[in-house]
Amino acid sequence: MKLTRRKLEIVSTAAKLFRKKGYNSVSMRDLAQALDIKAASLYNHISSKQEILAIIILEVAENFTEHINTVFPESINSVEKLESVIENHIQITVEKTDALACLNNDWMHLEQSDLESYLIMRNAYEAKMRNIIEQGIQQKQLQDRNIDLVLFSLLSTLRTLHLWYSKNKETSPQLMFEEMKQNLLHGIIR
Repeated sequence: MKLTRRKLEIVSTAAKLFRKKGYNSVSMRDLAQALDIKAASLYNHISSKQEILAIIILEVAENFTEHINTVFPESINSVEKLESVIENHIQITVEKTDALACLNNDWMHLEQSDLESYLIMRNAYEAKMRNIIEQGIQQKQLQDRNIDLVLFSLLSTLRTLHLWYSKNKETSPQLMFEEMKQNLLHGIIR
């Protein structure tokens, strides 16, 4: 969805507030104050706080979905696919830190069809990741480990990277990619 400049500003400001205070603690009045406009003026651009949350979360979820749908069928090995997934998570973390925090912290506040859409994307993403790991084990590229625990370890680290990055923004994305690729895929044991 293409957003107007003003709507983009509203969504961006809301993401920062949702990240800082949590979705339930932010009112339209808080958002209007942060934008230095009257609360009633917000409704010229958006219909509700729920609409803003859906825009934030579904856009990030779509970014992840588009990437995994591109990487999954590629004729590269499982390790290269996982490296691409790690790089994509880092890129989204760097470019959309506030939105990623909203996705992780506030997705459960989505309503009906938006919640269903998000859960469908998340479940499909996790299934493709599980399949990549499974293929890697079958092809002897990855150690034979519990697939669910490997998936949990990878995704829990990548999904919460925004917490670390918000305090370490001077770290280059390239360094993050190289270090995290090593740590997550090759371990830290000498």
